[in-house]
Amino acid sequence: MNWGVIYDYRDLFIRGIGYTVLFTSVGVLFGVLLGLIFGLGRLSKNPILRWPSLLYITIFRGTPLFVQILLIHYAVIPTVWSLFTNGEPPSAVFSGFVALSLNAGAYIAEIFRAGIQSIDRGQMEAGRSLGLNHGQTMRYIILPQAFKRMIPPLGNEFIALLKDSSLLAIIAAPEFAYAGYATAKSTFARWESYLTLAAGYLVLTLIISRFVAYLEKRSATD
Repeated sequence: MNWGVIYDYRDLFIRGIGYTVLFTSVGVLFGVLLGLIFGLGRLSKNPILRWPSLLYITIFRGTPLFVQILLIHYAVIPTVWSLFTNGEPPSAVFSGFVALSLNAGAYIAEIFRAGIQSIDRGQMEAGRSLGLNHGQTMRYIILPQAFKRMIPPLGNEFIALLKDSSLLAIIAAPEFAYAGYATAKSTFARWESYLTLAAGYLVLTLIISRFVAYLEKRSATD
């Protein structure tokens, strides 16, 4: 095997790792925001909030991320963009941010729902008896307790999204998997390129796993 090929294309791989971390971080960040909104909406007794939340969660959990990426990049964004401007639609990077955020939001919404429902109902009653309204009780009593229980599944979602971000290679987003694919296509060094991808993703997932384990340990002692 000619590992010198990987060294020659090192800038492409390093750039790809940077974009992969960026895609994953942005996806999780906005996914948490969407997850909190739609997770609470899913638990709401108001049908105006509950049914749109349930529809969003069902669609994005029930369809493949691969299909979502294609639909968002080649159909949704160009169509929406053409309604407001005559310019070129945003790049694959923007589409990647949107697709991963929407997908992660649906899964994280269910994590929030399960975490909140795992808290004893007496906690809400205790908060209300202290004079707090529903929102204050949720913010100061329920969510802090639920979040500690949500750390492991949120960590799993972070890892899953990191690996799923490789699907963005299909729209030529400059992430890690695309770097390996482009290198293999240009040099025919398939073993070297794809083994480098496997090793890179393994290292990234191990780093995240250790970080999540640290957060779990720390939250258990708080």
